[in-house]
Amino acid sequence: MSLPVQVPIHDPVASPCAGSDLGAAEVAALEEEIRGLARERDAVILAHNYQLPEVQKIADHVGDSLQLAIIGKQVPQGTIVFCGVHFMAESAKVLAPEKRVLLPNLSAGCSLADSITAESLEDWKARYPDHAVVTYVNSTAEVKALSDICCTSANAASVVRSLPQRKILFTPDKNLGKWVAAKVPEKEVVVYDGCCPVHDVLRAASVNRVKSAKPDAVIIAHPECRGDVVDVADEVCSTTAMLSAVERHPHARTFIVATEHGIVYQLRQRWPDREFIVADGCIGCRMHCPYMKMIDLVMVRDTLLRGKHEIQVEPEIAAGARRALERMIAVPRDA
Repeated sequence: MSLPVQVPIHDPVASPCAGSDLGAAEVAALEEEIRGLARERDAVILAHNYQLPEVQKIADHVGDSLQLAIIGKQVPQGTIVFCGVHFMAESAKVLAPEKRVLLPNLSAGCSLADSITAESLEDWKARYPDHAVVTYVNSTAEVKALSDICCTSANAASVVRSLPQRKILFTPDKNLGKWVAAKVPEKEVVVYDGCCPVHDVLRAASVNRVKSAKPDAVIIAHPECRGDVVDVADEVCSTTAMLSAVERHPHARTFIVATEHGIVYQLRQRWPDREFIVADGCIGCRMHCPYMKMIDLVMVRDTLLRGKHEIQVEPEIAAGARRALERMIAVPRDA
């Protein structure tokens, strides 16, 4: 009988300050300064699950993009500091137009959101005039405004299932769209050809190689992954749902996580007695989004000090995007 292949696991996310050039004392001082500034400026700090650990640590709320945008609308603070990427800050502004939304680094974009423009969606709508347009929240406000309804990775199947139309144009993520089409076979789903490069680069062969070294591990995959990865996964869910997915496997000690490696920090905070391994076997290699690592503590501090960079969405575009988002929020999870 052959022995499992031993896969070397490189893990620079062993401490909250991974990726930072600051010492522990400097980080502690920055954290104290940021908390004080947030109180003075009536600001709430929101951080996506993929952000640097030190940014997640300082945040008032950590979660996925839509969850954070909804929280931003609900909290009493008048200013939102969104530690994420541009489309996320846009969504927060769309849902809370009366609040000031700040993005610490304007260069923090998203390859998936950039894969479709308003013009290209208009072309697709002209080609498929009788299709309802379902747009993943990883998109610009302009694209959302041209859509019938939005969805997240957590509710995409429910959203598609809830629509009266049988024909659906799903945009922009092809992998999520194909996963939804398989979940809702009664619908005819045309899928746009965009993707998240971080998830799309992963292959089942890499996941299986890691699994061979940890044969008892549970594989949790994001539905933005390719179909071959989804097929070998024990759980397929959004980043936030990955936290609860661990609960469904109380006897498992090791989990292989097929998504951007930033989520590992949250998983370890919640489940310090479990082992979490990124599915490519090398945190910071392939499962790494450079855009999600463009915000650091100094930027958060400077944003609070100087009120930069404020996100604005034109009222007409915001109204259309808000309509698509609110329609999604109204869909029951089991629709």
